[in-house]
Amino acid sequence: MPKQFVHLNVHSEYSLSCGVVRIKPLAAMAAEQQMPAVAMTDQSNLFAMVKFYRATMAAGVKPIIGVDAWVEETALNIGYSKLILLCRNQAGYKNLTNLISLSYQQGQIRNRPIIKREWLQQYSDGLIALSGGKDGDIGQAILANRMDLAEQCIRNYQTLFPDNFYLELQRTGRAGEEEYLHAAVKLAI
Repeated sequence: MPKQFVHLNVHSEYSLSCGVVRIKPLAAMAAEQQMPAVAMTDQSNLFAMVKFYRATMAAGVKPIIGVDAWVEETALNIGYSKLILLCRNQAGYKNLTNLISLSYQQGQIRNRPIIKREWLQQYSDGLIALSGGKDGDIGQAILANRMDLAEQCIRNYQTLFPDNFYLELQRTGRAGEEEYLHAAVKLAI
């Protein structure tokens, strides 16, 4: 059986400031590429979820619902970092909607919805977490040469998301990416 690719971090046109991918062409491309599934992870919102769900189902591709979230970060004093949250099941969807709602209602920092760490403790069931690559707290700790902190962050996420936490690796040619990638691979071993 050939190896199949599933894209787990796609920003659609509904990401408002960083996405241009249109929903129906995304579903058609995923089907054409014989992807069994594709995730839509718009930034801090689920605005396109219904349209995405219908388009991917119609194309015969499993939709994975998620968000590219900003999470409170205090150890490095950078304010917030990225974390990708994907729904594993119905409980995960309910918890994700709770987290997003709370971030808009109670977590605003400089007009950005931020998920507080304590909310993750309450609403992590049914979710899969991806580390956010170099923009996550683990990535930021690595780039600050704080491997002790990166390891502590990994342990915290493994506790919050047992068997559902993954280090995110991306190679897009951006500054700091290669340094992050090599260190993250060492941490994953």
